[in-house]
Amino acid sequence: MKKIYHLSTCSTCNRIIKDLSLDDSFEFQDIKSNKITTEQLEQMKKMSDSYESLFSKRAMKYKAMGLKEKTLSENDIKNLIVDEYTFLKRPVIIINDKIFIGNSKKVIEAVKEMLDV
Repeated sequence: MKKIYHLSTCSTCNRIIKDLSLDDSFEFQDIKSNKITTEQLEQMKKMSDSYESLFSKRAMKYKAMGLKEKTLSENDIKNLIVDEYTFLKRPVIIINDKIFIGNSKKVIEAVKEMLDV
């Protein structure tokens, strides 16, 4: 399976998709127009070992909702991501049994290596 969870209005996601030359062998899911299901999130969690690894603390709503001052459980994080797409680190790229989360240079380089194989 090749899939990318992204936000079509996110310039960083669009740049990464272009830089990686992701083609139609990938399934593209715009998380704003096609919300993440609980099942999809659970699959990502199994691959990454935690909901926290999928959670974006950079989202504007993180500060706005006062979440910085709270201790969030894995279940809290799961519910926040399902309820509000902005809490998913973007992009999330799945290639076969590997998951790549976020837009750090290290993550994108790992995706490039995987695609070159």
